[in-house]
Amino acid sequence: MEEIISEGLRLSAHFARPPGVARVPALLVLPGFPRGAGGAAALGNTDATLCDRVAREAGWAGLTFTFRGTGPSEGDFSIDGWLADVRAAVDALDARRDVTGVWIAGFRLGGTLAIVTAAGDDRVRGIATFAAPASLRTWVREPAWFLEYARRTGVLRSPGYPADPEAWIRAIAHLDPVDAARHVGPRPWLLVHGSADDVVPVDDARRLADAAGACVELRIVANGPHRLRHDPRAIAALLGWLDHQNA
Repeated sequence: MEEIISEGLRLSAHFARPPGVARVPALLVLPGFPRGAGGAAALGNTDATLCDRVAREAGWAGLTFTFRGTGPSEGDFSIDGWLADVRAAVDALDARRDVTGVWIAGFRLGGTLAIVTAAGDDRVRGIATFAAPASLRTWVREPAWFLEYARRTGVLRSPGYPADPEAWIRAIAHLDPVDAARHVGPRPWLLVHGSADDVVPVDDARRLADAAGACVELRIVANGPHRLRHDPRAIAALLGWLDHQNA
């Protein structure tokens, strides 16, 4: 699986699975929003390595892809478009005869999208989120700034896109991960946050955990940074959690 089709757009994908096993559970790995000028070009580069590790060490299949507007994938960023991309990836895994079930691991914004997707799709059997914001309203508190930031990162490529900037911003602000969290259970949820996260407050993790209730396993990584994808303790927690899933 080298690409996923989402609403007619080609998204670059990487799929790994352990050899010699007929049917395995699958983990969909979602990156976060790119950071810095030109960051969209490199988004998700390390997630293919994580999928390979999931296949090698956990015995699961792993799938990741680059969202529309990032990497070599087509299109431009919108929050609804990225949610559609996640659904397309779940569809692709669910359609495979060698996959027994779909779980999602999301980092930063990818974690928020995992929560919202799981709330509306019973095919998702569990989620793991890392440094996921409980609200995106602070992102778009200054709409003109965020629109320009998105252009600088490279997630907006097409001239004249978005055609309706106000509606584009409004869709981001209206996403409600806390409400979605109430609909994840009773499916399992590993919720990981760094105590030293300087981008998303630890209180966001507690708000999400409180909304979800008993299904959540909350772990606060001591002195953990925002970018938990590169913290070996967070990845060890993920791999250990996979081992305990009813897959």
